[in-house]
Amino acid sequence: MSRCDVIVIGAGIHGCGVAQGAAAAGHGVLLLEQQFPAHGTSSRSSKLIHGGLRYLESGQFHLVAESLAERSYMLANAPELVQLKPFYVPLYKDTRRRAWQLTVGLSLYAVLGRFGRGTSFGFVPRRQWDALDGLKTEGLRHVFRYYDGQTDDAALTRAVLRSAQSLGAQYEQGAQVYATELTDRGVRVSYRYHGKVVDAEATVVVNATGPWAATVARFVTPALQLPTIELVQGTHIQVPGQLRQGIYYVESPRDGRAVFIMPWHDRTLVGTTETRYRGNPEQVHPLPSELNYLLYVLRHYFPAYEGMSARDLLGSFAGLRVLPAGSGHAFHRPRETVVHADRELRPRFVSILGGKLTGWRATSEQVMKRIAASLPMRPARADTRKLRLEPG
Repeated sequence: MSRCDVIVIGAGIHGCGVAQGAAAAGHGVLLLEQQFPAHGTSSRSSKLIHGGLRYLESGQFHLVAESLAERSYMLANAPELVQLKPFYVPLYKDTRRRAWQLTVGLSLYAVLGRFGRGTSFGFVPRRQWDALDGLKTEGLRHVFRYYDGQTDDAALTRAVLRSAQSLGAQYEQGAQVYATELTDRGVRVSYRYHGKVVDAEATVVVNATGPWAATVARFVTPALQLPTIELVQGTHIQVPGQLRQGIYYVESPRDGRAVFIMPWHDRTLVGTTETRYRGNPEQVHPLPSELNYLLYVLRHYFPAYEGMSARDLLGSFAGLRVLPAGSGHAFHRPRETVVHADRELRPRFVSILGGKLTGWRATSEQVMKRIAASLPMRPARADTRKLRLEPG
């Protein structure tokens, strides 16, 4: 039976991030994935590396500051994978947010970003509005421009995985975990791998399976109780046409939710929605109501798409967010990552609940601090804040 310091279950962005962080800290790491890297939510996001401007409205200042810091690391360490793009926020006579509110928000955004790269903002002159990719100008009062990052989420995940492997992490794809036993020595994990039953031992197991976290936890003995979570479905649609100026950050005229309309390869990507989901995470798919909702927002702001229906879409996809359970609309829930451990001192089994694409490295750092007391001292191999991420 093989033994290592850390076993990570799930090769999404957070699982690959923890594998990188643990390997960088000098630990022996085994990363297990049943499907392939970024199989779930990590390939079905809005493809953005951003500070989360809208989280300022709910007072999540720490999350925004952390995200902006992480954005700066990725701009420096992964310039071929993460690029700054101009974001345009149009304000109309009936827009809920006023110009002064956005000015205050973007000013605070710059402060939390320590006035670093990509924190400048300003108004787009009226004489330039006609160049904004056909954006509706009727009733338009102001257009703000600021900057945030865009990425290929799946490519970024694979790059973090390669970084973890270069530091010594072992990766096994096609590994189906079916039992996890907490022992006095640590944890024993049993999984099926290419038709064989394999047992491995580790000091700590990190459950980084996202929407499958509760399912994986049910196979643990003695039984574990995770915090109550809720799965929220987010759908994106892809339509013909290329936006040349940048990314548009609009609010739905129906309910005020934030929606991004952005260039994506040779087409336009629109998203996202927030719909409670109670089924099998493997079976998540876009709902007709979500497609119509996003088309409605797109047609409202870009008249050239008037008459487009769901039949005309080039594609669509849906992913799942993990949020703390609660009342009210998911749009207003906290987005802080929860790191849940089986016990307070020397944890053996840790689950990552929630989290954002932008904060993958910070989440890894949080996990490593949480399990540090359980792990043996090892000479560090690297600092993840400075590790270069290369495209495949």
